[in-house]
Parts: sequence; C-alpha cells; structure tokens
Amino acid sequence: MKSAQRLGLMLAFALGGGTVLAQVLPNPYRIVEGWAKLPDGRKMGAVGKVGIAPGGARIWAIIRCEPLSDQARFGDECRDSKTDSVYEFDQDGHVVKSFGGGMFIWPHGLDVDKDGNVWVTDAVAENRIPKGDKRGQMVVKFSPEGKVLMTLGAAGQSGSGPDRFSSPSDVVVAPNGDVFVADGHNDNGNNRVVKFSKNGTFIKAWGNRGWAPGEFHALHAIAIDSRGRIFVGDRGNNRIQIFDQEGKSLTTPWTQFGKPSGIAFDSKDQIYVADSESDDVQNPGWEEGIRIGDAKTGWINAFILFPWGDPRQTAGDGAEFVAIDRDGNIYGGEPRPKRLQKYVRVRP
Repeated sequence: MKSAQRLGLMLAFALGGGTVLAQVLPNPYRIVEGWAKLPDGRKMGAVGKVGIAPGGARIWAIIRCEPLSDQARFGDECRDSKTDSVYEFDQDGHVVKSFGGGMFIWPHGLDVDKDGNVWVTDAVAENRIPKGDKRGQMVVKFSPEGKVLMTLGAAGQSGSGPDRFSSPSDVVVAPNGDVFVADGHNDNGNNRVVKFSKNGTFIKAWGNRGWAPGEFHALHAIAIDSRGRIFVGDRGNNRIQIFDQEGKSLTTPWTQFGKPSGIAFDSKDQIYVADSESDDVQNPGWEEGIRIGDAKTGWINAFILFPWGDPRQTAGDGAEFVAIDRDGNIYGGEPRPKRLQKYVRVRP
C-alpha cells in the first residue's frame, strides 16, 4: 500500500468513521448498467449469493422467486413458487441454465466447488416453514446440470445436532472436498460453523452465540482463502473472524470491513467484503458498499460505495454477497433492490 493511502486509512480510523474512509479510499470500478437479463421477461427477484464457476468465466447466482401470495414475503419468497432460483450467467449477463424450482423456501448461500458442483443453502427461519413442508434447514449439492447429488441437514427440521441446522446462511467447499457451513442466519440460531467430510459425514462444529472470540452473532458468510484459512462474516458483531480448518482462531477479529455480509477472494490474494447493513443504528459512521483489501494483512485499498445508500436509513439495500471472475470483474448480489450488479475496472 502506498504511504499516502496508509496515512489516509490511519486518519480514517482515528476519526472513527466509515464515511471518512469512503472519502479517502479510491473506487476504481464502474457499474455495467442492466447487465443481468432473465429469460422470458421474468423480473429480477431478490439476489442472494453469487459464485464463479471453474475457469472463472461463468457466474452463478441465487435469484429468489416473486411471492405469489400475500403471506409470502422477504424471507420466504420461494415458498409458493416453482420458479427456478439457481442461475448460471455468461459474461454478457445471459442465462445459460437454471434449476432449483420448488426446492427451496429461502435460497440464500451458494458455493461452486472445484468440480463445478453447486452448493445451495436454504436459510428460511423455522417459524416460516409451513407445517409439514419438507424444505428448509438444508444444504443441497447439485451437479452443474442441476441433478441433486447430496443433501445435508434434515428437510424442514431445525436443530443443533450433527444432522440439523438452524437457518444455514452460507457454505464453502475446501479443495480437498471438506464442507463448511455457516449455521445461523438468525440472532438466536445455532451461531456455529459445521464441518463435514466430502461424503457428508459430520466432523465437528465450533462456536455459539456471543461476542467473545470464537463466538458469533448472526454469522452470514464463510469463505476460504488461498492459504486455507476460514473467514467467517460475523455480521451481528461487525467483524470477520479467521480460523484454521479445525476451528482454531488465527488472529484477532478484523473490524475494518464494516458489517460483513459477503466475503470473496481473487487470484491475486485480494479480499472483497460486501457490507449491506451498515447504518446509523447498527454500525454508526460506516457506509454500505464493497471494501477491497489485502487478504494477508487486512489493509483496505479500495471501496465501492453503494451509490444509492443513505446511512441514516434502514440497512439492507447494498450488495449482500460478492464474487470476482477471472478478469477481475466484480459481481454484487442485492436482495432488496433486486439487482445483480457487474462492476468493471475503470482504465486509467
């Protein structure tokens, strides 16, 4: 990092404001307007997590359904719908394939493993699962063509045991096939990380609800960097926690990335963190947007301010998840504005 940038960052922290931070850090990206296009005139639904297929050119995204009844609302949009919710896009924003219709109530997290298989979590809250419904509280592994290869959890059943989840927010698959689930979208959920083998066997879990190191408060994102470290977006606690793959804490929590909703890495060992929740109530002085930094040191070097954000208003409008393709383009999934944004670097 250049000395001027570092001085600016130190000044921003000294003055205690994400607003100052946004003014100091550069934004070398621009939005590609109207990039994502759904087929057959379908309107864009709330966008969940975004991921990149092997090779780095195709983009996968969760696109939630449009509610078909007055009872269905944000948090269970696909409850009454058979519309597909898992989409693959090409570089021009056209849909290549889709699947998952009728399988989820609130599809949320997503990961694409090294073989191209797509993993999806259903983070619906227990009180929004219709009685007798066999959906929710699951992680589903699909082939690239949409065939179900494995499920984790018990359909429609919440719990804290080795074969139960409580609103699993996100999932990530390690290069060796081990699976890590961020289990606990809700404040009073399990608030833990659960580790499985590649064949779905429970290995271990760590964490519980709280504010101390190794504890979580509505954990929302999970990702693995090039060193194999587990990064957990402990959103309710306004921090990222970093562990080894056995659950050992590796460093003090990172608080410089705002309220982390989504975490991703590129091939140059840069970390991208989407903050969709900062406002004057939940995280005073910080603004919504995507912060970019060095995955090793944690130094932030760029910030894409959410252009329509207002820190005085209710949070939840910015990009909740983020992904980076092989060319360095950034993709942000925005649930409430119902946008899948593409950002490209501005040439100097």
